[in-house]
Amino acid sequence: MKVAILAGGLGTRLAEETEIRPKPMVEIGGRPILWHIMKHYSWYGYKNFVVALGYKGEYIKKFFSDYRHLSSDLTIDLGAGTLKSSSNGNRIEDWIIELIETGRDTYTGGRIKRLAPVLGDGTFMLTWGDGVSSVDLDELLKFHRSHGKLATVTAVRPSARFGKLDLEEDRVVKFSEKPQLEEGWINGAFFVLEPGIFDYIDGDDTQWEVEPLEGLAADGELMAYRHDGFWQCMDTIRDKKLLQSLWESGNPPWRVWE
Repeated sequence: MKVAILAGGLGTRLAEETEIRPKPMVEIGGRPILWHIMKHYSWYGYKNFVVALGYKGEYIKKFFSDYRHLSSDLTIDLGAGTLKSSSNGNRIEDWIIELIETGRDTYTGGRIKRLAPVLGDGTFMLTWGDGVSSVDLDELLKFHRSHGKLATVTAVRPSARFGKLDLEEDRVVKFSEKPQLEEGWINGAFFVLEPGIFDYIDGDDTQWEVEPLEGLAADGELMAYRHDGFWQCMDTIRDKKLLQSLWESGNPPWRVWE
């Protein structure tokens, strides 16, 4: 089963980082957040990736084309013009990665539709290249197969960004400084999809989060897998700093791999 990852957006709310690189290549713990997402999927055995490129896609191409050499010992024969890598004890991931140009200004739905020829006619997974989670992908797929609909979205409860106030009229009866889970569920990505979803996407100017998902929901073809565990997107510098601090804690909650 292939995993599609959208990695072509401009990342304007993270402009401090994305002026020089695409958002999926912003690093957490010395590795791009895209790498963290792929490690999550590969831990569950999903190692065939289709990455939709757009803004500064060449940065992602260079990272993966150099990845093996940068992770290994190298022998360079300048006279012969050859370069040979050899194991130095570091594990090299056995991923197959298809990097697909989907246009700089293409919307999310358009990017997904452009991947259709590569994804084929089977079930596939989809996520964004800027969010990590501890979602159990095996349970997610099991849920998807149990209902027989075209689409499953992972529903998550986001952490509140500010201290929570419990009020009685104008009196604060409880103040919670630590992040609290909000009551509502939101789209946490981590989709499982059938090829029939492509019929809901018109073209490059289609936003996946609008007409396609609204249409799937109206037709009864969109189901939600509820994930109560960790989930965090990286939209802002604040988010990046949070993820970095969690990584430095030594036990980041999205690190399901060993």
